[in-house]
Amino acid sequence: MDFLRLYLDCIIFSILGFMGFVAIWLSVERIIFFSKIKLEDFKCFHDLEEALTKHMTTLYIIYSNAPYIGLLGTVGGIIVTFYGMSEGGGVDAKKIMGDLSLALEATGAGLLVAIPVLVVYNALLRKIDVLLNRYRAKHEA
Repeated sequence: MDFLRLYLDCIIFSILGFMGFVAIWLSVERIIFFSKIKLEDFKCFHDLEEALTKHMTTLYIIYSNAPYIGLLGTVGGIIVTFYGMSEGGGVDAKKIMGDLSLALEATGAGLLVAIPVLVVYNALLRKIDVLLNRYRAKHEA
């Protein structure tokens, strides 16, 4: 239990930080790719669709799982807090509130990662739909 007490927050925030970094990296990569894309370079609709949707699954995984990682940190923090209370030595309200606030920060961090990634993901999906529709319109006419 001492391992969790010492390292739980570091582990959770490291995972969320890594997820945030990957999300930013892939979002910037997609934005740059979309700004340089030429529809006429693609002879097949499926090749275009594959190129446009590259990395979208990873962004989806990040935005859908970041809140759960944060929640895992919160639950772990609460478990550690209750375990510490059960060890004896009396109930110190300041320590309990400090531990619980740290636990809740994990949920906040998870949401802080998930919400912007969700916004970017949906904006990129819209851009993909627009580009695919433009490609269809050019090749059906």
